Amino acid sequence: MDFLFGDGAAAKGGATGGQDMIKASNTQDFMRDVIDASMSAPVVVQFWSPRSAQCKQVTTMLERAIRAANGRIRMVTINVDENPQLAQQMQVRSVPAIFAIKDGRPVDMLAGVPTEQDLQAFLGALTNDARMLAQIEAMLATARQALVDGDVAQAIGIYQQILQAAPGNPGAIAGILRCNMAAGRFDQAQAILAKLPDEMKKNPEIAAVIATLELAAEGTDIDVPLAIAALAANPDDHEARFNLAMAAYAQGDSATAIKELLEIVGRDRTWNEDGARKRLLRIFEALGPTDPDAKSGRRMLQMMLMV
Repeated sequence: MDFLFGDGAAAKGGATGGQDMIKASNTQDFMRDVIDASMSAPVVVQFWSPRSAQCKQVTTMLERAIRAANGRIRMVTINVDENPQLAQQMQVRSVPAIFAIKDGRPVDMLAGVPTEQDLQAFLGALTNDARMLAQIEAMLATARQALVDGDVAQAIGIYQQILQAAPGNPGAIAGILRCNMAAGRFDQAQAILAKLPDEMKKNPEIAAVIATLELAAEGTDIDVPLAIAALAANPDDHEARFNLAMAAYAQGDSATAIKELLEIVGRDRTWNEDGARKRLLRIFEALGPTDPDAKSGRRMLQMMLMV
């Protein structure tokens, strides 16, 4: 799954002069390294401090994105502890702080720790890649629909194309994970997750997939025939119904899982300390706000709770 983070040549600099794309600078060389250099290519300036763990995190994200840009953007780092006057001139009040310099002047800024999506939009605007970003969004929508329609092969192919154009795109990575889950390759999904940086795992789309994997793992070892038999003998066997719901979710059938959990809420809201409702909320969170099963389930749950 190396395509998640771009090819090896780009990561090492390759023929694009990778060593020159990222460099440390200071107050004395700022004019040459940033202002003058920005006349030929946009320059991203990161003000940082070795005392800040967040700065190291942002540096890693930025370096990966700059190398993936294949020479279209340069990156310069400034240690604020060693260059306090320059930081003051640029009105840096806290670190990490990222400035975009183009044609000799600042054109944009990011403060704090950006998400991968924020960073991609920031760099995309800097390189006039708005058209490419729109194309990626359209491809993401097509891939999501293909996955909904059950065409896992088509979906994963589109997601891979996106990652070749935009390494580290969180929507595409989340899509790859969901494709593996839909195909029953849970181990592969876990292996991909293990390679992701901790910051990327906080992205809402990827965090939702992590929640889905955790929930699905709970239903993989359930004895489905036994649960079906128990429920047939006693429709109020909520534990059996709960187990069937989790088994359905593990198999990718979220609609059935939601239906059975709603049935438990309707029959006995207090069962297992409100366990069915709590599990529904986790499933809704994992599926995301736009999932049709989650939207329908939320409406049904709200109606039931109002009675």
